[in-house]
Amino acid sequence: MAHQRAERPPEETLSLWKREQARLKARVIDWDTEAWQRDPAFSGLQRVGGVDVSFVKGDSVNACASLVVLSYPELEVVYEECCMVNLLAPYVSGFLAFREVPFLAEAVRQLQKKEPSLLPQVLLVDGNGLLHHRGFGVACHLGVLTDLPCIGVAKKLLQVDGLEKNNLHKEKIQLLQAGGDTFPLVGDSGIVLGMALKSHDRSTNPLYVSVGHKISLEAAVRLTRACCRFRIPEPVRQADIRSREYIRRTLGLPVPPALGWERKSAAVS
Repeated sequence: MAHQRAERPPEETLSLWKREQARLKARVIDWDTEAWQRDPAFSGLQRVGGVDVSFVKGDSVNACASLVVLSYPELEVVYEECCMVNLLAPYVSGFLAFREVPFLAEAVRQLQKKEPSLLPQVLLVDGNGLLHHRGFGVACHLGVLTDLPCIGVAKKLLQVDGLEKNNLHKEKIQLLQAGGDTFPLVGDSGIVLGMALKSHDRSTNPLYVSVGHKISLEAAVRLTRACCRFRIPEPVRQADIRSREYIRRTLGLPVPPALGWERKSAAVS
C-alpha cells in the first residue's frame, strides 16, 4: 500500500519501539529448525501460510488483515480469514510492524484456537525480515510473536547498510536469466542480508528474500521459488487477492479495475 504521510509520533514512542525491536530481535533464529527445511523436496511440509494488509486508496486507517493457508506442494487454499481493522499506529519507515503485525499475529492465534490442524508450518510475508534498518523487519516481528518460521518477501529493495539500486545492482539483475537464479545482498557490514531472486522465468524484476524467523536463508529462497506460480509467491498473492475482494464486498465497492487499490511498498517495511 502507498502510505499517506501521518503525523510523526513523539520521539518517546520511537525510542520505545526501537527498544522493543531490540528486545525481540534477540529471539530471532536464523537457521533451520524443522526437518522439512533441510529436505531438498521439503518432505514433511504440508501447509504454507501467507498474510497481507490491504486498504482502499485514500484511507490510511481502515484496512483488511488477511491470513491464508495453502496446501503444499499443491498450493491450493485450505483456509482463509479476513477481518476489517483500524490501523491506529502511524506509519513510520522502519516501524511498519507496530502498525500491522498485531492484527496478523491475532489472525494466527485465532486459527490456532479454531482449527489447530490447519496452522501453517511457515509464513510468507510481503515485507522484509533481517533486511531492515535495524535487522528486524515485519517478517522477523511476526515470526517471533507467533513462534512460526517466517520468510520476508519484498518486491522492492530496501536500501540499508549501503545497499543501493544503482547501476551495479541493475547489472546484476540483468544477469538473472532463469527462474531460481539469485545473487546475494551484501551490505557494507559484509553481512548477507538477503537474496535477490528471479522467481519466475518470465519475471523481469526480482524478489528480495530475507530470513524472518526459524529458517535459513537458503531454505527461505528455495521455498519462495517453489511457491511461485507467477512472480509473487502464491501464499502472499492469495492473501492479497482475498483481502481486496473482502474489502470490495464489505464496503460495496465497484469491482476492480475500477477500484484504486493501494498496496504497501515492501521497500519500507
